[in-house]
Amino acid sequence: MTRRTWIPVTAAAAVIVALGIALVAVRPWGASQPEAGGASTPTSSAAPDAARSPEQLRTDFLDRYVRDGRVVRTDQGGDTVSEGQAYGLLIAYANGDRRRFGEIWSWTKRHLLTDDHLLAWRWTPDGGVADGQSASDADLDAARALVLAGSSWDESRYTAAGKTMASAILEHETATTDLGTILLPGPWADSEPYRYDASYASPVAYQVLAKATGDDRWDALATGSRAVTAAVLEQSDLPSDWSQVHADGSVDPMPATGGDDRVLYGYDAMRLPLRYAEACSTGDRSLAGSIAPTLRRQTQLAAQLDLGGTAVTGDTNALAYVARAAAEQASGQSAAAAADLRRADRTAATTPTYYGDAWAALGATMLTSDVLGGCATAAGGAS
Repeated sequence: MTRRTWIPVTAAAAVIVALGIALVAVRPWGASQPEAGGASTPTSSAAPDAARSPEQLRTDFLDRYVRDGRVVRTDQGGDTVSEGQAYGLLIAYANGDRRRFGEIWSWTKRHLLTDDHLLAWRWTPDGGVADGQSASDADLDAARALVLAGSSWDESRYTAAGKTMASAILEHETATTDLGTILLPGPWADSEPYRYDASYASPVAYQVLAKATGDDRWDALATGSRAVTAAVLEQSDLPSDWSQVHADGSVDPMPATGGDDRVLYGYDAMRLPLRYAEACSTGDRSLAGSIAPTLRRQTQLAAQLDLGGTAVTGDTNALAYVARAAAEQASGQSAAAAADLRRADRTAATTPTYYGDAWAALGATMLTSDVLGGCATAAGGAS
């Protein structure tokens, strides 16, 4: 999950900034640059013809970045964010690594869990929690991992923690618009027009948590998220990293940072096709596939593109290829998807970053296995 300042466009936004709840202007996802091991056996398609299997990608991520339960952003100054802990939980669960899953959750619970049962966003070795605001993508991924682990491993403590966090997400990180219920990036964004990151929405997480809790508000959130994501995609060829959603359901693409007025498809938006390609609904999967024609215009992908698909940086990142793999697979182009998973693996291997390596592992997992609750390998999803 990425948090950063954004250009205020309303008086409400100005109030948020004045109250000190604005996002921290950092670049936690990491541009491509050098940097100084159960779950039950999943039904899986053949692993992509890559240098590393999905299992090896997951193992390499855990070995490289996890230190005593803390997922360390080694290329970002050695800090930790809630997103990273959630990625670690998903990756450890998918690998059937009960020991490291337990260590990651223990560290997370001890250092990041708030009184609201959500996760504080950022922690530093020299100061502890540096930003106590939560981020809904991390909360969703963590809750999803916990209930999956609790069910597979018959660990009631994980199930209980996941269900408690799930209730807190619904209570503190959602809003109602004319498009339906939407996921806010965090409690700080509860003023209309709502700041929105379409890549935070996770149809599979909604489905997993709906099953675990029996709360039909997750179904409403899935419906609203699909509607607002479709609205985001109607605005341009590629989705923007950030948008704002008005109460009447209208959507405006927005710049991501206060110091950059460009509206981009980058480190945030590239997660959208993955979130939707792994979904079990054909409607969700079609949203992921809709951006494939734009992304396939170029063989080599940059880490940031404008909304028409033109590179705006020379940086590369494994996520760019994983995202296109998701779009290709969702549109029925399995060979193209496999080729992009190989490109993602090569990119991660030659220019390792915390963020790129996490998504190389997660992407390969989401697109080749149902272990995380998705249906990307199915011939078709439910309608």
